[in-house]
Amino acid sequence: MAHIHPTALVAEGARIADDAVIGPYCTIGAQAEIGSGTELVSHVVVEGKAILGSGNRVSPFAVIGGRTQDLKFKGGSPGVRIGNNNTIREYVTINAATNDGDFTTVGNHCLLMAYSHIAHCCHIGSHVIIANACQIAGHVTIEDMATIEGLVGIVQFLRVGTLAFVGAMSKITKDMPPYMIANGDPLEVRGFNKVGMERRGISEEGRKAIKEAYRILYRQEMPLAQALEKLATEVLPTPEIERLVGFIQSSEKGITR
Repeated sequence: MAHIHPTALVAEGARIADDAVIGPYCTIGAQAEIGSGTELVSHVVVEGKAILGSGNRVSPFAVIGGRTQDLKFKGGSPGVRIGNNNTIREYVTINAATNDGDFTTVGNHCLLMAYSHIAHCCHIGSHVIIANACQIAGHVTIEDMATIEGLVGIVQFLRVGTLAFVGAMSKITKDMPPYMIANGDPLEVRGFNKVGMERRGISEEGRKAIKEAYRILYRQEMPLAQALEKLATEVLPTPEIERLVGFIQSSEKGITR
């Protein structure tokens, strides 16, 4: 049977796993689902159609599933879906999607640090780190293993690519390509994520290819179309290069250069 503190308010209809822990003064809505081994430490609000998987730990005063701040909201039952083994720290807010039946999503093994905000219709991958007080506008996608340092702002409808690293107090106004390191306002790519790729087990071949891609894209001062042609003819087509090129070609807002 779930351990639910007597001061917690759990609405009838909420689905809580037998080994979940609901701490003091938490508020759980009727449509919420709390998975196996997930712990809400205290004073956590889970409202609307919020679904948390297993092994998550949510710190005090986080609010998950709050109604979208999008003025286009027309009612219905959009929600938030969170995977497994995530750490969600104090005062994090994760808003529900805007349209009925849609979800804001967070994958697995993410660390969302204190005061960070994930707005409506965002999609956060797995093994993502979002540091303190990051403000992420609606419809943003952050791919697997990306790191966003503290006090970063991300404009709506943008993407941050796999294993990208964004330095603190930056402002992201265009898509941030995979495997690159950037910081500043305006955001500027300053290198490639060599250390991150090593830690995540990217092959030496893949790392060398990304290094060469960085040189072509960011150090040869050529138009993007020309740089992509050069990538196709001069760089070994590793999975990492294919991901990088695909990301750039599918960008609707343009990439950070």
